[in-house]
Amino acid sequence: MQTAPNPLSILVIDENRLRASVIEAGLRDAGYVNLTVVHDVVGIARRIAEVEPDVIVIDLENPNRDMLENMFQLSRAVKRPIAMFVDHSDSASIEAAVEAGVSAYVVDGLKKERVRPLLDMAVCRFNAFSRMIRELEEARSELENRKLVDRAKGILMTTRGLSEPEAYALLRKTAMNQNRKIGEIAEGLITAAGLLSPPEGER
Repeated sequence: MQTAPNPLSILVIDENRLRASVIEAGLRDAGYVNLTVVHDVVGIARRIAEVEPDVIVIDLENPNRDMLENMFQLSRAVKRPIAMFVDHSDSASIEAAVEAGVSAYVVDGLKKERVRPLLDMAVCRFNAFSRMIRELEEARSELENRKLVDRAKGILMTTRGLSEPEAYALLRKTAMNQNRKIGEIAEGLITAAGLLSPPEGER
């Protein structure tokens, strides 16, 4: 049965042409047709910017410490799913790969039939990690907004003699009237209050 073409754009980085052909064959068998194979790691960041791949597959036959570190720096920068094949590794390199955000790090496992499942795993892990980061950032932003709203309520309660519910209701009403977020209104109020308050020496 013919595999339906997969629209994902994949960049394969491999200095060894024979090994690159194994990866390419595995990807084509799995239905990936939008492939770019690069055999030279020099200027690879520029090539990634040109190709704009959805996924990157890196194969390092006998990586030394510097080459691994360069690839880990690359994976930190590109923010895309990365599957990396290496012939040998140690626990420190595996740990560094995880910290660098490599989605699938495979030691001594380059076989044509393994390319597809590992690529799928890399994409799934990357998506899960990205979702977790996004949720964390949203939670942090919500906490910051809450702090701003609390400070703005305090200013309104002090300057206008409002109760806490009244101060919040005023902020909310202003935000709705101006079609803005309540956090933006609170931040503007805090800034304005800071500008209007007398300098330290004049209090």
